[in-house]
Amino acid sequence: MTEEHPPSPGPDPHDPGPRGLERALHTGRALVLADLTACGIAEAEVVSLVEEAVSHRRWWVEQWPEGASFVAGLIAQDVQDALLDRRGRWPGCPLCGGPEEHALDVEPELGPDPHWVCGRTATAVAPVGELGSAR
Repeated sequence: MTEEHPPSPGPDPHDPGPRGLERALHTGRALVLADLTACGIAEAEVVSLVEEAVSHRRWWVEQWPEGASFVAGLIAQDVQDALLDRRGRWPGCPLCGGPEEHALDVEPELGPDPHWVCGRTATAVAPVGELGSAR
């Protein structure tokens, strides 16, 4: 007699193992690329900045697997910082007008479910990865 086993479920996105870590990194990459695309700046040079951020965060999340759910926000912040040096503030706040343009912030800075937030009005504009719906 052979014993039947139920089919094994797919990889758990909350799994701190290698599959879960890679899934978190790929998800973070996709979310930030979606926001860059929504802003019209997903050019090769900018995509390279995303790849650098993902590479850096791969090491980080390997050291602290419990932080996998924080990776998307951290990649967004890394790309935001890199763009500031090269192109200026990103993403610009769609809520506030006027001569003093400012960028949105990622909140929480270190936590799950990151959102783009206007720091002046404390208004959540969109989750990371969904800037296209806010514009």
